[in-house]
Amino acid sequence: MDPANRLEAAFAAARMYYAEGQTMEAIAGALSVSRSTVSRMLRDARAEGLVEISLHPPGVQRVEELRRTIAHRFGVRAHVVAVGPPDSERERLQAVAAAGAGVLEEMLEPGMTVGMAWGTTIAALVAHLDPRPTPGLRIVQLNGAINTEGAGMTYVSTVLARAASLWDATVHHFPVPAFFDFATTREAMWHERSVQRVLETQRQCTLAVFGVGAFDAEVPSHVYTNNYLTEEDLASLRADAAVGDVCTVFLRADGSFRDIAMNRRCSGPDPAQLARIPRRLLVAAGKSKSLPLRAALRAGVATDVVVDEVTAASLLALR
Repeated sequence: MDPANRLEAAFAAARMYYAEGQTMEAIAGALSVSRSTVSRMLRDARAEGLVEISLHPPGVQRVEELRRTIAHRFGVRAHVVAVGPPDSERERLQAVAAAGAGVLEEMLEPGMTVGMAWGTTIAALVAHLDPRPTPGLRIVQLNGAINTEGAGMTYVSTVLARAASLWDATVHHFPVPAFFDFATTREAMWHERSVQRVLETQRQCTLAVFGVGAFDAEVPSHVYTNNYLTEEDLASLRADAAVGDVCTVFLRADGSFRDIAMNRRCSGPDPAQLARIPRRLLVAAGKSKSLPLRAALRAGVATDVVVDEVTAASLLALR
């Protein structure tokens, strides 16, 4: 049989087997060949590229549907990590952090300024980064880290230093409190030249990476467990119906933030300021993060989102 006829016969056998679901015996009878010949024709069809077989692990279709829905509903580039309900919150956090590290590394470009917030999720993400020296890269801390005990900067400095060593980047720290005791103190500090230099570097960011904080996360959000907030602060946030924070700026469920009292004392960029940064990567894991995550997406803080499928499903189930 000449090559052209052989391929035609192989295609006919493949169509009957894969598209029509016929058995090899039925195909052999229809084509007046032996069953072994049909087996060879199907093998030839695969070898010649007439047939492509794709394998999809369980759950892939669900993950893709979640990804498309989040992207459509919130206008972001979404990445949904396939992890199941049996996985613990910490396991899901590590899976999302690893995926977020991969997405972040693909975004890096020479000469860019990367704004990084601090917290449990971003610390996990940085731990998953691979070495990728990027010429001229700068990292700037997006929000202050000093707490009521005067600590916090050591933790943040360690996280940013690791990223800087892997990327061969310089770091611009923001040595101010995460939350000021008085709004007037914050206003005065914002006029200091040393603070203004950091704020100007933040304004030059073309990429930002951050998480979202939740009051009751199973894997605690750093800002809620390390003496950053007093009981009075928490009572004020409850009174203002805050559901979580992004870069220490608190949000309501609808994404509003401007008239929340605590935000007059916070150190991070608000959603309007974040929106000026071209690429903004939000990484979130944990079912309890779904409400503040929706608030963040409604506020328009992100262009790209990495989330696990349990959190994604919980996010989309909110009413």
